[in-house]
Amino acid sequence: MVEKKSRATQADVARLAGVSQATVSYVLNKSAVSVPEETRQRIHMAMEELGYVPNSSARSLRTRKTHTIAAVIPDIANPFFPVFTRSIQDVADQYGYDLIVYNTDHLEGRERKFLDSLRQGRVDGAIVVPYHVHAKDLAPLLHMDLSVVVLGKMPTHVDDMPLDSLYVNNADAAAAAVTHLVQRGHTRVGMLAALPDNQPGYGRLKGYRRALSAAGLPFDEAIVRHGLFTQEDGYQCMRELLQAQPRPSAVFAANDLMAMGALKAIREAGLTVPQDIALVGFDNIPAGDLISPRLTTITQFQDRLGRRAAEMLFERLNGTAPEIGRTQTMPFELIVREST
Repeated sequence: MVEKKSRATQADVARLAGVSQATVSYVLNKSAVSVPEETRQRIHMAMEELGYVPNSSARSLRTRKTHTIAAVIPDIANPFFPVFTRSIQDVADQYGYDLIVYNTDHLEGRERKFLDSLRQGRVDGAIVVPYHVHAKDLAPLLHMDLSVVVLGKMPTHVDDMPLDSLYVNNADAAAAAVTHLVQRGHTRVGMLAALPDNQPGYGRLKGYRRALSAAGLPFDEAIVRHGLFTQEDGYQCMRELLQAQPRPSAVFAANDLMAMGALKAIREAGLTVPQDIALVGFDNIPAGDLISPRLTTITQFQDRLGRRAAEMLFERLNGTAPEIGRTQTMPFELIVREST
């Protein structure tokens, strides 16, 4: 019978590295206590030689931390979010944290279900991209001392608890996109808008209307269609817009997936972009630079958004954030390509 090899412990690592067990703990838990780099390397070499794997459950019991964070996002299939989430993961890796991703499919019930799951103590903090829930819905998380960062504009205090948020000003970005079309000579600009309860979409519709007003152009509900942020809904909404009389000479889509669906509908109607209908999207997903014609769009720099959201979360977790909540506005840029 082969004797089962016992699992290496912190004490084993300490003996082999010639340091105290406390020093090993400082290194493993990324403590603020200063440990010389040569000592750190010795500890890591001892861990590798012994095949030591930290016991995350035991560590959680000692520190009352899970060393896990969550990202609650609306649609992992939307190419915007893999880049955003990957940047969060990169920062989490730097801090030795795991990342759980919850996909809500834009459904309010799933958003609330996942917030309830977070309240069960499975994570130390969360980055939330809300489409339906509001600041008051996040209050129970804050009262449990969970750190929360929201992608979207939120009040900095909820029930006297700090809430951090960052956002791109959707109204300003949408206004820039529509103003670009107006400057190209278009006076009848339609929009593929989000559903009314979609928070980012509301800002983009607001910016669309603001840009028309600034140009002295009327808002016409007959050339606005509402749908999900999907290629399928963009396609269906564009088919409806093509029936408008007179039809729009340009269309602003609330995201790139809707714009790609619109492009398909325009082609099926025997029309061309931008000769017959100019088209602008929003998000700057990679596929927008690969289709023909290449899509004019708004970039939100989703890699920067993900990284900064994670940095704000870990500043809160590490106690280096200010006591009051923070709201940070992030940059956007109009990317002009062939579709306009």
